[in-house]
Amino acid sequence: MGDERRFGEFVAVRRHGDEAVGTVAELVLDRPKAMNAVSSDMARSITGACEALAADRDVRVVVLTSSAERAFCVGADLKERNSFSDADLLRQRPVTRAAYTGVLELPMPTIAAVHGFALGGGFELALACDLIVADGTAVMGLPEVSVGVIPGGGGTQLLPRRVGAARAAELIFTARRVRAAEAGELGLVDQVVEAGSDREEALALGARIAANSPVGLRASKKALRLGHGLDLRAGLEVEDAAWRSVAFSGDRAEGVAAFNEKRSPRWPGE
Repeated sequence: MGDERRFGEFVAVRRHGDEAVGTVAELVLDRPKAMNAVSSDMARSITGACEALAADRDVRVVVLTSSAERAFCVGADLKERNSFSDADLLRQRPVTRAAYTGVLELPMPTIAAVHGFALGGGFELALACDLIVADGTAVMGLPEVSVGVIPGGGGTQLLPRRVGAARAAELIFTARRVRAAEAGELGLVDQVVEAGSDREEALALGARIAANSPVGLRASKKALRLGHGLDLRAGLEVEDAAWRSVAFSGDRAEGVAAFNEKRSPRWPGE
């Protein structure tokens, strides 16, 4: 394990690997006694960690994990919310929204490692990642309408992009919980792994991704995100712009040279 940096009391970032093999950053939700319920302080810490990661050119992949045994994240801290006035809740909204946006807008590939409960905002943090690895204990869902609100951390927009509009509507309108096996069948998650192995498997997947060009990875993610939902012609223009951003990069030159010389590439990352 590499070095660790704390962001407040409830969030840590650990670095794995090195520049030669590709650096994977582990973003750890670390409020186990509350099953990672997202308080205002924790939301600020997630935002701060994401800002630091986004600016770190050495990080090729981010894996979002949990230190809590029984949960990935159970969503909003309802005990804190219960003490809020309407004005307090309105003031908190930009704070919590920034945390979800911070994960969503990370420029490098992101993977969520999910076990136990991933509910409400907790599931939305996973949905904000590019890939989701869930173990056999995972239970996920967006139960917000059962308590008089809506998924407000991106769920109404991200879930249909994963599973389609009708399936997303059914899951949101019924507020039902989905266990790991069904989640895999529905496409809610990308891999279902043995109980207790979600973090290990997600980090291993992250390491495989991080072996590739950091310039290519970031440009590919940008093209995927910006092109989604556009008509084909507009999407191809987005792809062309991304291609032009990497075609004359040092990574492209190194990739071609390494292929011809039958060796592993040493990516300059620019």
